[in-house]
Amino acid sequence: MRPKNLEKEQAIKTIALNIIATEGLENLTMQKLAAAAGISPRTIYIKYKDKEDLLIKLFIEEALGAFEKALLQDFDAGMTLEAGITKIWLNGFHYLRYNQPAFALIRHGQASPLLVKAFQEHHINEGSFFQPIHQFIQQQITAGKLVPLPYEALRAMLFAPLMDLVSEYFEHTVRPQQVITEAVLLQCCSALIKGLKL
Repeated sequence: MRPKNLEKEQAIKTIALNIIATEGLENLTMQKLAAAAGISPRTIYIKYKDKEDLLIKLFIEEALGAFEKALLQDFDAGMTLEAGITKIWLNGFHYLRYNQPAFALIRHGQASPLLVKAFQEHHINEGSFFQPIHQFIQQQITAGKLVPLPYEALRAMLFAPLMDLVSEYFEHTVRPQQVITEAVLLQCCSALIKGLKL
């Protein structure tokens, strides 16, 4: 693909994410996207079959892939329980608070069939993403440090509170004082770790 086409494609993705973040997933249309990008809708349909195809590619490439990369920065599956969970939370918080459009798409993806369809269409199996975190959890269970719950339950317990705290963070950006600070996040993380430890 030529550099100019790559720039145009990235601009389309960026504008789509911004519309999702500011107006909601339901308000993203190909016509609105084309108008915001200053191109014809036909140009978008050259790359994407329809809105669903665009959303799936956005979710896999722009949201999930980038989030995985951010979460795993300086993370090692051999970390202690406390260090590993704290690193995951700090990495996630730092990434998501500066990437509200990706956060919005991840939240929408969790609450819709989009995620399941995206995984099926791209032949992504459970565990294809965040593999070092899977290994970390399994090692902690094997070592008798972490309550032995099914992976899906532990994943929900690790990530749902973090995502809710990030959501609170964004809600407080329009309020007089930000309540969700890094210090508060670390206190919440510490409480979660205490609850998960054996």
